[in-house]
Amino acid sequence: MATSSSSPCSTTFLLGLYSLFFFVFICWTQAAHLYSSEDPVTILHSGTVKQTLQNSSSAWLVQFYSSWCGHCIQYSPTWKALAGDVKDWEPAIQLGVLDCADEKNFDVCKEFGVHFYPTFRYFKARNNKFDLGKPYRGANRELPTVRQVMVNFLQNHSQEEWPPACPPLESSRSSDVLALLGKKNQQYTAVIIEDENSFVGREVILDLMQYDGLTVMRALGSDASLLEKLGILSLPAGYLFHPNGKHELMKVHKTLRFFFSSFLKLLPEVRRKKPQSSRSPDLAVQEGDTAATVWKEFDKSKVYMADLESGLHFLLRIELASHQTLEGKELETFKDFVTVIAKLFPGQQPVVKLLETLLEWLVSLPLDRIPYDAILDLVNNKMRISGMYLTNKLEWVGCQGSQQALRRYPCSLWTLFHTLTVQAAERPDALANTGLEENAQAVLQTMRRYIGSFFGCQECGWHFEEMAKESMDQVTTHNEAVLWLWRKHNTVNNRLAGALSEDPQFPKTQWPTPDLCPACHEEVEGLHAWNEKEVLAFLKRHYGASNISPKYTAGPEEGTAGGQGDKEPSEQEPGWEDPKYGAHSPKSPYLEKLQGKERQEQGIGLHKEAKPGMSFLGLGFSNIDLSLCVLMYVSSGLFLMIMFFFFRMRSKRWKVRHNRFSI
Repeated sequence: MATSSSSPCSTTFLLGLYSLFFFVFICWTQAAHLYSSEDPVTILHSGTVKQTLQNSSSAWLVQFYSSWCGHCIQYSPTWKALAGDVKDWEPAIQLGVLDCADEKNFDVCKEFGVHFYPTFRYFKARNNKFDLGKPYRGANRELPTVRQVMVNFLQNHSQEEWPPACPPLESSRSSDVLALLGKKNQQYTAVIIEDENSFVGREVILDLMQYDGLTVMRALGSDASLLEKLGILSLPAGYLFHPNGKHELMKVHKTLRFFFSSFLKLLPEVRRKKPQSSRSPDLAVQEGDTAATVWKEFDKSKVYMADLESGLHFLLRIELASHQTLEGKELETFKDFVTVIAKLFPGQQPVVKLLETLLEWLVSLPLDRIPYDAILDLVNNKMRISGMYLTNKLEWVGCQGSQQALRRYPCSLWTLFHTLTVQAAERPDALANTGLEENAQAVLQTMRRYIGSFFGCQECGWHFEEMAKESMDQVTTHNEAVLWLWRKHNTVNNRLAGALSEDPQFPKTQWPTPDLCPACHEEVEGLHAWNEKEVLAFLKRHYGASNISPKYTAGPEEGTAGGQGDKEPSEQEPGWEDPKYGAHSPKSPYLEKLQGKERQEQGIGLHKEAKPGMSFLGLGFSNIDLSLCVLMYVSSGLFLMIMFFFFRMRSKRWKVRHNRFSI
């Protein structure tokens, strides 16, 4: 007898088939995104691979992979890490990838004779003929091993094939090194003395090849007289010859490649090379402006209050000014932002008082729309509250740049956000009764919304939002929030290293550098690694209130907005009407016109009169309003006096009637 129900075997088979399809789909989805334009590798395809490799000025190591290959998927993080580790080597040797599972690459993979995945091929520089490349057949594909093979491959180039930008990697003679003693030069010379089988010297040479102001050499430690004259007791070691003839051992925390390279990149006058086409006329003009700027000496182990206050000044008076009215999500974001900085900003009391006053005012106003001019009036202390001010000068110290367009406000904003995350971790009760106290992501999410709504660099906002989507929701404690922001800041530094926005005097490196926190750095299996426990302790020290220097901080007597709040506009100093504020200068006629228009349009009880009235927080009163207030005040007083005497006389009559003497 036939039955309509499926047998258990059939059901099990179908479930297994569905599971297999689902697994293949997941693997294919992940593999399709093995490498992207965000990774530090060059993605090749059939239309670019030959012209890229043929007659190239640099050597190449190319991985031919298949997007469905499980081992290729597992190896991709190592390949990306290797590419990031040798990013500075690109003028000498570059890393590329080509997906042979992509249909358009079938023919070219066949032409290159690729049969297994992943397949690694080396291609020499300056090769005019089509070449299938030299295969790497080593069983060990760990990062340090592949990196060392890359160095050996470079050294196997002949003189005719040598990459033009690659410095010599051979060891120097002891006599050449000793000849540098006491000799003056135009730049630094660093010598790495090492054993014959060591790769540290050659890797440091390649790490510094994109930097000016320095020559790096290597010498072998087999010459005892060289070690004796330089005072070297163990290998590897670094020796530095200064331009003025001074010479000394490099003082590094650990004698490892990363520590040597970081030490040399941070030397004065050592700068990352800029491409010839990178200089624009705009930057050239701005460089001329810096001649009038006085350079401020500063300690990079300190945070400067002048940077934090200058950042707040720019944020509240300049960046926010592009939003004539705050409403909806923008207003909510701004209120949360002011809440966070008012509760956590470790600043001077007058600045904290201004932030707290701004917060109280925002919270007390039952409005869905607030004109920016009202906020500006409060920031400029138009109500003339004593002991409250915020500088109106841009005094960059730790965030000063070698050119007008570099560092400055973005640097101060990063510094402010780092300081706020540390303050939230150190003072967990500071946000009590604000609605944010239970949220470990409070500062980060407020940052995220502020950057998305108000930060002027839109592309920067997009990048930050992508980073936030990736992992911000995984933050569960205040300490994790501190580390999350630090990691993402280093991600941004790595992405922008060598870009036009990088200040050559302050190259974008992984921070903190070994000179600031030696214990933060380690080397694991030949690759630099962070000791995050030490990093967290360092961040709390560095951005703690006790490490914030008041040096260069402006006071009321030095031309701050609040400092002049007690003066009439006619008495204020000429510098108060700063052209940088444009239409938002407190004396600007355009501002007064805009304020009147906002008041009339928003219907918040303001009347436009021919005669000027009193302006308070952008919500002004006309003369008629003031006259009515005075009249009502006097009338109320008279009414209260009449009622007082009326009830007093009535009370006396009542006492006479009910309190007669009895005999």
